[in-house]
Amino acid sequence: MKFAILALTVGVAAGLSSSPLQAEDKAGWIDLLPENKLETHWQTKGNWSINDEGVVTLTPRPGESGWTRYDSYLWLNKQHRNFACSFEYQVGEHGNSGFYFHVADLTNPVQQGIEVQIYDSHGQEKLTDHTSGGVIPKIPPTAQNAKPAGEWNHFEIICKDDQLTVILNEKVVNEVDLSQGPLASRPKTGYIGFQDHGLPLMLQKIKLRELP
Repeated sequence: MKFAILALTVGVAAGLSSSPLQAEDKAGWIDLLPENKLETHWQTKGNWSINDEGVVTLTPRPGESGWTRYDSYLWLNKQHRNFACSFEYQVGEHGNSGFYFHVADLTNPVQQGIEVQIYDSHGQEKLTDHTSGGVIPKIPPTAQNAKPAGEWNHFEIICKDDQLTVILNEKVVNEVDLSQGPLASRPKTGYIGFQDHGLPLMLQKIKLRELP
């Protein structure tokens, strides 16, 4: 199975800045792309690959379109409840993907999980839940902070109990109480993954830290 270039850099809401990998390991950070390999931590039937620089690339095969091919998503092997996850992503023009977490059922992540939107939304004037940093369903970000298509963006996504914080390019763009509103009935623990929407996607520097 091929794996795409995936880069997640993990940061915490307390403002943890970039630090050497060794220090991050001591602080509990897990490199999710060790030795530039996907198979250590991930599973997928999609056309994801990783290069020697640690860049994960999704290149949909002919006929692979849309977002309902859930086994083509890139899923972590383990489930998580409280965590901080950091990564970088790059999309093309009109690019579309998503960061999923608390997915209890891998055959139905849309209804049995939560999605933070990854989208080519630079310059978008009307903010919706499909703006990068929006939380689906129905929670738009407070600001549009995505860079233009073809540039690297940095996400930090922190989930602690019922508090979700989304940081895009060093700016907090969403803070959500998961015990309220349309997400209150969603699972509180589950798998983490990236969506195959049938469009190219690149990721790198993917890291995760489990929180108490």
